[in-house]
Amino acid sequence: MSAAIRFDVITLFPEMVATVADYGITGRAADDGLFELHTWNPRRWGAGVHQAVDDRPYGGGPGMVMQYAPLAAALLAMRQDDPCPPLVVALTPQGRPLDQAAVRRFARLPRVALLCGRYEGFDERLLEAEVDEEWSIGDYVLSGGELGAMVLIDACVRLLPGALGHADSAAQDSFTDGLLDCPHYTRPELVAGRGVPAELLTGHHAQIERWRRREALGRTWERRPDLLAGLNLGPDDAALLDEYRCLRKTSAGGSNSDD
Repeated sequence: MSAAIRFDVITLFPEMVATVADYGITGRAADDGLFELHTWNPRRWGAGVHQAVDDRPYGGGPGMVMQYAPLAAALLAMRQDDPCPPLVVALTPQGRPLDQAAVRRFARLPRVALLCGRYEGFDERLLEAEVDEEWSIGDYVLSGGELGAMVLIDACVRLLPGALGHADSAAQDSFTDGLLDCPHYTRPELVAGRGVPAELLTGHHAQIERWRRREALGRTWERRPDLLAGLNLGPDDAALLDEYRCLRKTSAGGSNSDD
């Protein structure tokens, strides 16, 4: 059986990236052949006895910049290793924020190459000549792109058929339909004086699904109103959200506002 997707990661720390295929869901998916992971260290094509891959920036300033030639050579070797053309993605703070819609698109591709920066980043000419897209996992700066690549791989792999123990697990995750996930509970029924919502104990599937949808809408309204603002809620969802707001008002003694 051929893998559903192949990831090629260009990185100075291949051992670090390789661990994403060793544990948990991604580890099992790798063992089952659902994806392939290949790493390419640009130091192999670095200059001199120290296999240098970076140099001082033109114009001065602190830090070092990853050079064009070693990275371009690594990308060329990566492309020649398999005839399937990859989508080349650079992990950079300047990239578009990674979201579930992008992850779903990546997971449908046969091959994705992830370019991990270090130091002050890449020579801009490499991004112009070799990279298809730039993505970021958040508005903060890491020491390199490896963690971002591992996050992207993990997010994609869990969407592959057969990766999760239950076929519906990925469909119920946060962001799948633009909302945060609803709260979840497990045994025992009473913990530290706190119980389980009565709806979840009824065994009535339609009532449970209604409760979960209402809570997902309400949690998104409270915690990520930016997500809710981008959705066009139908009348049923709008009524559920109104119900959630009313319940919150009642539980808070009427002190909350809808603003």
